[in-house]
Amino acid sequence: MRKIVFTLLAGVGLATTAAHAAPFVCPAKGGDFVFGQEANINTLDQMTSSTISTRNIAMNMYESLMTRDDNNNPILELAESMTESPDHLTFVFKLRSGVHFHNGKPMTSADVMASFDRYSKVGNQRSTLDNVKSWDAPDASTFTIHMKVAQPTFIEALSSFSVPIVIIPAENRDVPAQQLTNPIGTGPFQLVESVPGSFVKVKRFDGYSPNTAFEQRTGFGGYKQACLNTVTFRIVTEPGARVAGLKTGELQGVEDLPTKSLPDLKKDANVSVLPLNNWWIQLASPNTSAAPTDNLLFRKAVQAALDMDEIMDAASDGNYKLNVGFQYPNQPTYTDSGKETYNRHNADLAKKLLTEAGYKGEPVILLTNKDYPPMYNSALVMQQQLQAVGVNAQMKVVDWPTSVQLWQNTAEGWNFFFTGWGTQPALGSLATMQFLVQPNATYKPKAGIDDPEVLAAWQDMNNQPAVADRQAAFARMQALVLEKAYALPFGSFTKVQGVRANVGGFAPFRIPRMANVWLTAR
Repeated sequence: MRKIVFTLLAGVGLATTAAHAAPFVCPAKGGDFVFGQEANINTLDQMTSSTISTRNIAMNMYESLMTRDDNNNPILELAESMTESPDHLTFVFKLRSGVHFHNGKPMTSADVMASFDRYSKVGNQRSTLDNVKSWDAPDASTFTIHMKVAQPTFIEALSSFSVPIVIIPAENRDVPAQQLTNPIGTGPFQLVESVPGSFVKVKRFDGYSPNTAFEQRTGFGGYKQACLNTVTFRIVTEPGARVAGLKTGELQGVEDLPTKSLPDLKKDANVSVLPLNNWWIQLASPNTSAAPTDNLLFRKAVQAALDMDEIMDAASDGNYKLNVGFQYPNQPTYTDSGKETYNRHNADLAKKLLTEAGYKGEPVILLTNKDYPPMYNSALVMQQQLQAVGVNAQMKVVDWPTSVQLWQNTAEGWNFFFTGWGTQPALGSLATMQFLVQPNATYKPKAGIDDPEVLAAWQDMNNQPAVADRQAAFARMQALVLEKAYALPFGSFTKVQGVRANVGGFAPFRIPRMANVWLTAR
């Protein structure tokens, strides 16, 4: 049996722990940190949402058995140890003692059981559990997962915070999807109030039990403390308002600063500018259950028409890189497989394919929103490029939560959904390509049945014993997705966060981590 006590590095065994030092202590306590968030939330039910806007807030309230460190390696969070059987078919988790929920109830294995039960029914990425046979709780501090077959990537999948299996009280086991309106977790902050379209306020959870296996915060785990009394996530969709709020101090932090504002902000001694390279991959997801995007030749015509430089320039104010596929070039899993489909900008080919597809000028609905200007601007340019080759492209502009609800729950009334994949590519190819299989395949396969070739590649990504074979499966899956135009990646861009100079401990990350952050007097 292999036992992991502190950290686990995927594929390489135990990580060495740092020399013991005193755990983090808040340099100052108190205050309300007002954070300018660019988009409204569609839900705080973290199990059922893959959106950044939900994750930004909810992951400061929830925790999981495992998460990732600063380098995206799997680490234990609510588990004290994990033991893997020699045949890789059993994982035994010993839970940390003294952990309480926000309602004061002690966390036990019964709550972990209930959380896995709920996720298996309504979890947005419940395919994580496809190879799991069962789970049980032999005692109050032990949770065991039994596999149908050995899956070398299971810990990688389980530790992902894309749509994590957060641990909730057992009494919430049967709450329907997106109906968990009063989030109760074990994290350092607990919900105070949520006003849709306006703000979400959280406060310090005084009963929080930090993970003493660490001395510092790392990734979304480690040793966490709530130094702030409260955090107010204010919805500020207008970029200029976020800039103004940061400059005046009305906002102590913001998640997105427009490129054109950066030269001036960098001169402001009261502001710290924090760039995050490779923030997300901007893309459009087709609806293959609705005409005319159910026609492969039509989708290929759209693919042929697009000028990715023009789209990304509009989306990012010029702060972008062209990027083939679904990983960033600096990642070891990056592949340019399928590159022949990318950035073709070939109007003649597009028109030829439209004729072969039998396209007769039917409306093509581009579903987008103005909460995220990069999504709106990329849709606007794509509309113009499609109209130039004879496609009757029409914009459908709603707010971000409505856009997500339409995409998730309907296959009518839209043909392309505009979004960005950021956290998932950073977590690795497995987290990203999970978007393209059921239960929530982004391309809306007819009758909910995955493309068998894509599904076979996905299964190989998960189950092939050798790393090289899993990487080959990823390259194959990416090529299939691009060849069949199941996703249209435009490119990647840098996002810039910002905080006031009196904010301590805030480090740029894919999720704004409010633990170990404090305010000083200036």
